Amino acid sequence: MAEDSPQQRDVAPEIDNTVPHSARIWNYWLGGKDNYRVDQEAGDRFAETFPGIIDAARGARHFLGRAVRHLAGEEGIRQFLDIGTGLPTVDNTHEIAQRVAPDARVVYVDNDPLVLSHARALLTSTPEGVTDYVDADLRDPGPILEAAARTLDFDRPVALMLLGVLGHIPDDELARSLVRRLLDALPPGSHLTLSDGTDTSAARRDAHERYNSSGAAPYHLRSPAGIESLFHGLELLEPGVVPVTQWRPDPSPFEPVPVTTYGGVARKP
Repeated sequence: MAEDSPQQRDVAPEIDNTVPHSARIWNYWLGGKDNYRVDQEAGDRFAETFPGIIDAARGARHFLGRAVRHLAGEEGIRQFLDIGTGLPTVDNTHEIAQRVAPDARVVYVDNDPLVLSHARALLTSTPEGVTDYVDADLRDPGPILEAAARTLDFDRPVALMLLGVLGHIPDDELARSLVRRLLDALPPGSHLTLSDGTDTSAARRDAHERYNSSGAAPYHLRSPAGIESLFHGLELLEPGVVPVTQWRPDPSPFEPVPVTTYGGVARKP
């Protein structure tokens, strides 16, 4: 394993690079550079137990792209609230949305100091559009909605994006309550895009148990039915809650790679 680069070692005091971190591990799996040796080693151990995590990570990223393109294109959504943003990579939400609709407005939300330190990469925008970053916690929707309202018009439809974040809320009822509280603030015609890991693979369950015992922030796997329950009261778009690689895949001569991360998109009636 290579030594950490000088840029990597130049870390803000509040960022702990001695404990693996989910956003940095995810960044590592996606081929990014914003991670440390501890994240690389944790990511490698996870992948040794469950090699499918690499396809799941990439599949979730491509799912984000397809969902945003659909929302900005076919659904005409011009406002996005992306909570649990993670580290910036190629084709972030605002880049995809503004490629389709240059006037799209995007608010990112995360409570991670490392993500905050990279937020400038999320604040680029077309001249017609707007992007903003809110330092807040999903567990407390009030400040998120208050801050987002400075950029987004809650009288017009908003796309709420919750990708790979509700696994950090182990209590199912709390997770459903948080989704409801966020959606309650949004008008009819808004959409929820959500994805998370499932417990359908024994190898993935084992890998997560080991990861959760490493000192990192625990991540809770749900059943596909448990993920679908988070869309309660909404109108699921076809094909429903499915493995993310099977959600409206781009044309290809090959079948989508099967993954254990499930997701869907739904409309608020």
